[in-house]
Amino acid sequence: MSDYDVIVVGAGNAAQAAANSAREQGAEQVLVLEKAPEADRGGNTHFSGGMMRIAYGEAEALRPLLPGVEDELPGFFEDVPTYTEDEMMADLMRVTAGKTDQTLAKTLISKSYETICWLHEYGGIPMEPAISLTGIRVGNRVKWQKGGIIRAEHEGVGLSNSWFAKSEANGITIRYGVGATALLQDEDGNVVGVEVNNGETLEEITAPAVVLGCGGFEANAQMRAQYLGAPWDHAKVRGTAHNQGDGLRMALEIGALPWGQWSGRHSTPISNEWPDFADRERTDRSNRLSFPYSVMINRLGLRFLDEGEDMGMYTYAKYGGRILNEPGALAWQIFDQQTVHLLEPRYSTSDPITANTLADLVEHLDVDDKPQALRTLEAYNAAAPSRGANDGFDPTQKDGLSTSGLSPEKTNWATRLDQPPFLAYSATGGVTFTFGALKIDEDARVIGTDWRPIRGLFACGEMVGGLFHFNYPGGTGLVSGAVFGRIAGASAARKAAE
Repeated sequence: MSDYDVIVVGAGNAAQAAANSAREQGAEQVLVLEKAPEADRGGNTHFSGGMMRIAYGEAEALRPLLPGVEDELPGFFEDVPTYTEDEMMADLMRVTAGKTDQTLAKTLISKSYETICWLHEYGGIPMEPAISLTGIRVGNRVKWQKGGIIRAEHEGVGLSNSWFAKSEANGITIRYGVGATALLQDEDGNVVGVEVNNGETLEEITAPAVVLGCGGFEANAQMRAQYLGAPWDHAKVRGTAHNQGDGLRMALEIGALPWGQWSGRHSTPISNEWPDFADRERTDRSNRLSFPYSVMINRLGLRFLDEGEDMGMYTYAKYGGRILNEPGALAWQIFDQQTVHLLEPRYSTSDPITANTLADLVEHLDVDDKPQALRTLEAYNAAAPSRGANDGFDPTQKDGLSTSGLSPEKTNWATRLDQPPFLAYSATGGVTFTFGALKIDEDARVIGTDWRPIRGLFACGEMVGGLFHFNYPGGTGLVSGAVFGRIAGASAARKAAE
């Protein structure tokens, strides 16, 4: 007789979706193992912005998720653009250079809307418009970036707290400070439980189905150096310190198939002033994502990327890595008064360096070549469109306002820096999660190196490899966790019922 019907390793969004899905589908005894102490519970979900990228078709489909939104934002459903499954697939294909696992991508996209409705209705998770993340006020209306319209109320903290409340209501057992160390198998190769370290002893806990939802290896400096290379062992971690790659290690030890881009990661521009691991109280407020409206220079005083390549939600997850690879892993984002009103609220968590001239601003920056930095900014101004051309500036979409004669060009939002006072914010690369993980099938069963499912073992969240390569469309991770968590939980419940 097993101790539980289903064991879920991890306690973030994906793991909680799996645990509650298993309970909904008839598993009576469900155990969640949270390696962190209760005060630090919730994995990376706690630190997230809570945004959910879903394919919803027409804006009216969002009404059940956002009852009463027009009281706060009149004309909301008129202002929200359509976002179809084909558009979401095109975004995912574009940012991953066509490398996404299309079988998993189709599952993710086709089930994105119904799953987030399930979170809202069954999980009891309230939603709100993601106005501070993807909404841009134009006059008395808000213009929205396609797909990134909703988030969990109170962001990741609200999402995490809501899941824990649902698990408690569902009678799910949660053990804190208990980390899984190995998967147990019977003589036929079935996964039949886990070995755990409860802080005092090693303990074996049995179940006919185990779901791994315990994140990637982004908090493990040795694994970052091994798989991501230098200088990723020095990266600041945007989330929990507990995602040490334990689930991946345990699964690989019993023959799970590695899948996806093991040299890839979600990396975000964050304030260089923040600590090496995320501040639990300030969560994701280290982010510095308004860079499309800035000019970015490195410590050598040079621009090194196209700040205006695309809307920030389509470039931020790779640009953190670009910054980290610059000298000293440092960049400066420079704004003037034409664009300072576009800074997202998270910039308020640090004080910028300000000056009334670019020369004075450069003198106060931590750069190694100050004369070069000033030459770079002056060359940018000379290459940017004239004042009259700026009438076409549109922060809500790629506007085609490009520099001419620079390398690299700034291909959108290239306004001159000529309206003081000027502001500079520091930025470095923060790692959020890693892309390399395990191969699963459409039922979230973990596949072995013999290309057959490992019986009794399921995975979700950042344990799923193959979806993301090189880059990432903002808001897709939480939805992926929910979609494959729900599937994993249902599959685990069926396995337990055999």
